[in-house]
Amino acid sequence: MVVDREVTWEKLAKMSAATLQHTPSQKYTVADRIEEKAETHPERPFIFYQEDRISYGELNAAANRMAHAALEAGLGQGDTAALMMENRPEFISTWAGLAKLGVTTALINTNVRGRLLRHALETTGAKHLIVGSECLENVLSLGGDVARTWTVYVLRDREGAQVRPPEGALDLDEVLARMPNENPERAVRANLIAGDDFFYIFTSGTTGLPKAARLSHMRFLGVGDAMSAVAGYGPHDVIYCVLPLYHGAGGMVVVSCALSQGAGIVLRRKFSASQFWDDTRRYGVTACQYIGEICRYLLHQPRRESDRDHRLRVMMGAGLGGDIWADFQQRFGIERIIEGWSSTEANTSLINLDNRVGSCGRIPYKDRHNGRLIRYDIESESHPRNKDGSYLECAPGEVGEFIGMIPDLPESGAGRFEGYTSPEATEQKILRDVFQKGDQWYRSGDLLRYDEDGYFYFVDRIGDTYRWKSENVSTQEVAEALGGFPGLEIANVYGVKVPSTEGRAGMAALVLSDLDAFDGRAFYAYIEDRLPSYAAPIFVRLASAADMTSTFKLRKVDLQREGYDLDLVRDPLFVRDPAAQAYVALSAEKLAELAL
Repeated sequence: MVVDREVTWEKLAKMSAATLQHTPSQKYTVADRIEEKAETHPERPFIFYQEDRISYGELNAAANRMAHAALEAGLGQGDTAALMMENRPEFISTWAGLAKLGVTTALINTNVRGRLLRHALETTGAKHLIVGSECLENVLSLGGDVARTWTVYVLRDREGAQVRPPEGALDLDEVLARMPNENPERAVRANLIAGDDFFYIFTSGTTGLPKAARLSHMRFLGVGDAMSAVAGYGPHDVIYCVLPLYHGAGGMVVVSCALSQGAGIVLRRKFSASQFWDDTRRYGVTACQYIGEICRYLLHQPRRESDRDHRLRVMMGAGLGGDIWADFQQRFGIERIIEGWSSTEANTSLINLDNRVGSCGRIPYKDRHNGRLIRYDIESESHPRNKDGSYLECAPGEVGEFIGMIPDLPESGAGRFEGYTSPEATEQKILRDVFQKGDQWYRSGDLLRYDEDGYFYFVDRIGDTYRWKSENVSTQEVAEALGGFPGLEIANVYGVKVPSTEGRAGMAALVLSDLDAFDGRAFYAYIEDRLPSYAAPIFVRLASAADMTSTFKLRKVDLQREGYDLDLVRDPLFVRDPAAQAYVALSAEKLAELAL
């Protein structure tokens, strides 16, 4: 494949310039952008939600009512308020109002409750909790006296069942109804700068307790301008948001891009594969942010004559498997797919502007990029060094950890790592003295590789890759290899401990369109053609549904804990039997026979 390096660099240069125009010390913040757009085109639709069309002017007025309510409650710059609400317009108007005062909004996952919810609130230092009534059961899991620990405001949901609020909670609808629509005086945020915290967004927490990543006004503005430049967004675009607004991809990328261009957003409570394309036609959607398995779910929907009857021209995101990329793009006629790699808190990123199937991006000029791929030893969980103590960069084909240099440029947003609310968690993400004394690099925790043409490919999260038969096995690559098996919807691959055996054996939890139709012999043959023997899953679990986070990341912790224990697992279990050339039903006798 011949790639014009100069054309690619021109695109990347536009992206970089859009990001770097914002600096930590500038006075222009997210609040100013909202007010600016409301003033220049107040009638233009900003949010499409069910039958509602909410203009920029109307959204700004709602944000102003929230700002005045927060002022009355005594909130101001430096304070934190937690927001727990499903995808609806009030989510955006709430944080927008708080931003007008310089208040940081902690975005709380709507699925957490009890201990995890308490951890989230305590981690952010929030004293005020704004909760949609649809999430009240989660809040009540904290105990009946929750309103004595936090000031709880309830914003009613016109759709959901009504749950009685905890004693002492305040009715936010009543408060907002008596607030003015006008912008608060800019003096209330006179000391606010773009480098100040805007959001706290939690990492997905697929393992361990989630961490609250700090995201500044500068980061929000820069992401919107940069990603809009890459995707070619303009004021007439309509971006479909099926991801939760408490997540970086939905709440930051989609909304910041729309605000950057004065474009529209279609909000949906939750992703629906069966209604996705109907929604794109209904609202005139031209762009969509994807993540994880969304494209796979869409591809598994029954074919329709209307599959290409839409205006969706660009999809941007991460996690589109190389095994379905071409089929997805061809079936639905998507003009551009922009696959990238980064994370909510990362100070570096990759982006694929050339439609190289399966790749998350390329670095055409290393001296203009702060990312590097360094060797990582999975067995010792460490980074090898050379004789002078420096870390070793990977060669093409080698798997390593991607890292991002943290420059000493306090007046620039370039490569800035904003960290977490926990200083300890922040420090754990920093490598020092990597290539020279005193340098600092952000650890992504992600394993990547690149090919001879310089294209990078996501391999796995550190901890997901396991070692078997003295070979390293990537769960991601095994899952992609399994992806084309007839009737397979989701493959969740992980390593499990086997007594008296080194390393971990591969196990795959499969979600099939028809569990009863699983053919162990056909599955064995399929794997033989696509995977080396050491990477072939030893165990198979037939699951009725995938265990996923709300942001479509596959959970593995509970699956690994249960392993292939016949006393714990109620799903059908199978084991690889080379003699039979098949996956056969697992039993204690079969385990003994196979010496596992």
